[in-house]
Amino acid sequence: MATEAPAVSTDLVARTEARRRESSASLDSKERAKLGQYFTPAPAANFIASLARLDEVETLRLLDPGAGAGSLTASVVARILRDRPRARISVTACEIDPQLHDTLAATLEDCASTAREVGGHVETTLVHDDFITWATQADGLFAEGRDPFDLVIMNPPYKKLAAGSQARKAVTATCTETSNLYSAFMALGVHLLAPGGQLVAITPRSFANGPYFRPFRRYFLDRMHLDRVHVFEARNKVFADTDVLQENVIFSATRADSADRAPVTVSTSHSYSGDIRSRVVPYEDMVHPTDPEYFIHISADEEDAQLAAAHSKLAATLTGIGCQVSTGRVVDFRSKEHLRPDPVVGAVPLIYPLHMREGGISWPVPGAKKNNAIMLNSETEKMTFPSGYYVVVKRLSSKEEKRRVIAAVFDPAVIECDRIGFENHVNVFHEDGKGISEDMARGLCLWLNSTLLDQFIRRFSGHTQVNATDLRNLRYPSREQLSKMGQGWDSGVWLEQEKIDDIVEQNI
Repeated sequence: MATEAPAVSTDLVARTEARRRESSASLDSKERAKLGQYFTPAPAANFIASLARLDEVETLRLLDPGAGAGSLTASVVARILRDRPRARISVTACEIDPQLHDTLAATLEDCASTAREVGGHVETTLVHDDFITWATQADGLFAEGRDPFDLVIMNPPYKKLAAGSQARKAVTATCTETSNLYSAFMALGVHLLAPGGQLVAITPRSFANGPYFRPFRRYFLDRMHLDRVHVFEARNKVFADTDVLQENVIFSATRADSADRAPVTVSTSHSYSGDIRSRVVPYEDMVHPTDPEYFIHISADEEDAQLAAAHSKLAATLTGIGCQVSTGRVVDFRSKEHLRPDPVVGAVPLIYPLHMREGGISWPVPGAKKNNAIMLNSETEKMTFPSGYYVVVKRLSSKEEKRRVIAAVFDPAVIECDRIGFENHVNVFHEDGKGISEDMARGLCLWLNSTLLDQFIRRFSGHTQVNATDLRNLRYPSREQLSKMGQGWDSGVWLEQEKIDDIVEQNI
């Protein structure tokens, strides 16, 4: 007689969690970082498994790429054995790390034997190989006569893909260009899904915007419909025992015609055990139909929705205020022969993030690790801008910074020069390659340093880089509003945050 399913399935997850903890403790931290390994704790695995659709399922082809200790597979199998114990499950698990093969094999055998105890059926295949190689090789999955998968579950590795690497070339040839292992796994997961199949994953949030993930987003959104997105209020609760503070989301999506634009459920919680709050949003609010960047706007709660609405109601686009934003044109390591540590005759100021202080530019900085000047000649003139008022924004900020966007005004009355160089680690607001009006520059600087703008960026961006593309896709107050803001700032004194926010609030 078959054993009762709920008890044995719970035991299956508990045994797998014990294997995961043992494996996690025994692996070398440097090797884990090299492979981008972050194992899935049981609470996370169970949450992900809960999003799988099992309505009337009789057979299920399951893929777990980068399976690690098998936590996700075990949680999905446990759930199926509880809810539909007579279902026939076919599991394919890929794992590159030979140190995990015995552990993963034990989990897969545990899944099969547990299924037999309750009268179910689980057959397993362990792929001792890199998932990208296996999924993209010419004699791979479909050439072997296997069917595509009904469900792909993943906690993919998080690591950059080198531009010239064989793995990156293989993913590009198979589906899309992408720059990180986790998005490569997601793209191949989509590629291997059957029509109507489901992808459920826990990933960094950074794929949702930014220029580096644009080709991936287009590939993904043209083939998949987002069904559910879950956001955690506390990053340190997601991988509580692995010291991971990456901002993560859990999502489920269905392989469907791109014309399907059903609403999306967005939920949030403090941790896995906390109360989950859900809301349903129109698909068009999450993925704007005319957005060439395919940004995914994740509004986790009503406050997020109100922020999104406030952002959309701002008067102008960047083009509408007559400005452009560009990444600094001077790439220092490519221009070494032209750089000078201090100002000299024939050189012009070179502005790095280190020169940005309290809303202005402090130049030069004697003894700085970076250079202060660049020689002006026929090779470098095209890298520089004519003298004028510019707004400069740091491209990189740490998670500990008070604001995600940090902006300053280059004032030609303070730093007299014919031309200026801006280094590649800053973004520069300008008008057709020239300076902007003083009031506009000061108002734009206040707006970019405001708490409201910071809330927009932090709520809807999963990364700490502030790319020119992100700044181009923001909405802005009108030219008139920005100029009035600028008139409220006495240029000699930087303002307290409260005063900045007061000026902004009074003018929008």
